[in-house]
Amino acid sequence: MATEATNPKSHGLRHGCWSCKNQVEAHFCESCGKVQPAEPVDYFRFFGLSRKLDLNVKELERDFYKLSRQLHPDKYASVSDQERQWSLEKSARLNDAYRTLRDPIERTKYLLELEGMKLEEQSSAATQEAKAAGTEKKQVVPPELLEEVFELNMQLEEVRMAKKSGAGNVQLALELREHKEKFDAMLGELERELAGYWREWDAADREDKAKRDEVKQKMVDLLNRRSYIRNLVRDVNEALED
Repeated sequence: MATEATNPKSHGLRHGCWSCKNQVEAHFCESCGKVQPAEPVDYFRFFGLSRKLDLNVKELERDFYKLSRQLHPDKYASVSDQERQWSLEKSARLNDAYRTLRDPIERTKYLLELEGMKLEEQSSAATQEAKAAGTEKKQVVPPELLEEVFELNMQLEEVRMAKKSGAGNVQLALELREHKEKFDAMLGELERELAGYWREWDAADREDKAKRDEVKQKMVDLLNRRSYIRNLVRDVNEALED
């Protein structure tokens, strides 16, 4: 017997079980226990969740391990090739879904993509497009950082030049560490701000398009700011390396 799944997660797409014809809307038939063909559902629906962002990560982890056990290859050693293939497809989907939803930033990006939003300005895809076009990638610089970023770039250049000449600059290194501490604090503040937008999104009426669009745009703007600041932290770390 391939599996004796109980309390399978519902993904909301109702169809007849390929084996016993009972109506099912989950990964396994509640009547005969057979694994069902993979359905074209997003990661939220794969776990039986609505598109909400303030998830209970412990419950997500519990469901992940439960489904992992139910889809383990050892349970499908003596079944048909088709059932084994379905279990492998679902396992791969399960891992991708869990990896995305457990991470607060990746979860937010994924939902925004599902909702038709793009984070192009800071993305690697935008970098590749800019290189292919022979242009510079558009940067979303937080207005409150314009002056500081200008000064920081000057300092980074000084550090790079000093490294090339084999000289060190203790004062510049101290100033760069101060910048890094400030940026790290800003990243923490942005994560708290993002959690507030999650609650706004989750509370918004699905029919209230204006409100939902407003919250989506807030999250896009925040993620772009976060991406820019993370790049600054990366540049500072590289400059501070021996």
